Amino acid sequence: MSNIQSMLALGAMVILTLTSLRFNGSLLESTTAEMENKVYLTAFSLADDLIEEIKNKAFDEATKNFPVAALSSLTPPAGFGVPTKTSPRDDIDDYNNYSNTISAPHAEDYLVTCAVQYVRNDNQNTVSTVQTYYKRVTVSVNSPFLRNPVSLSFIFSLK
Repeated sequence: MSNIQSMLALGAMVILTLTSLRFNGSLLESTTAEMENKVYLTAFSLADDLIEEIKNKAFDEATKNFPVAALSSLTPPAGFGVPTKTSPRDDIDDYNNYSNTISAPHAEDYLVTCAVQYVRNDNQNTVSTVQTYYKRVTVSVNSPFLRNPVSLSFIFSLK
């Protein structure tokens, strides 16, 4: 075998090795992206599930039996949360400070938290310190497998 043939064979081996390394790297990146997408989709699903659960609740303790109430009869922000540990969550503000850890088949320890706030009538992006006809529920989901937590908000209206 001549020197030229040896150099060509060596060059072919180098090209094959580099191609193989790049292929393996791409395959690993693809698998990582697939798993990351599954984790994010699960986090979005968990947040959406909690919001859908809250949609089935009364706007406020004062509106459980009669749908319209005066603003002064609504629960003040300081009274948000479950009245007692044995009380059922029967209205929106009972989910304030809600926290639950959920495990799924492909990732464990999703931490689902919820915050409830009154927001202003004229600007639902601004938190109100007094009762209004609008409550914003923000559900956040975090996991050791997420780069950034997932957060979904929904505005509930009594009007």
